[in-house]
Amino acid sequence: MERWATNVRRYLLPVRPGRGEVVAALLRQCDDNALILGRQRIVVPNAFVVEVPPEVHRQLCDNPLPVAPVLVHQVCRHAAEQGYIFAGPVVVDLRPAPGDTPARFRVHSRVSPAGGRS
Repeated sequence: MERWATNVRRYLLPVRPGRGEVVAALLRQCDDNALILGRQRIVVPNAFVVEVPPEVHRQLCDNPLPVAPVLVHQVCRHAAEQGYIFAGPVVVDLRPAPGDTPARFRVHSRVSPAGGRS
């Protein structure tokens, strides 16, 4: 059980010296969807949905250590390093993938203004 939990966390979170796959996908969403609004103003997505297989989602929910805040921290750190800004607070929502999705995980992102949640 401990080995399985370690594998799930490694799948989602960064492993030194590299990055976890989900973290890399979140950072790529920022980089690929950056909106240049002017000098020194590059807005990136701040609302992320990470769809994981239902079994992985169940086990993450049962884990006493929440994963979403760690993912939010990674996104915020990357944005600070790149000089990006957000339109509102950064939110990462982990959800079970619908149906029999063959993908290991999928990341969706959008710019959500302060106070606007879905």
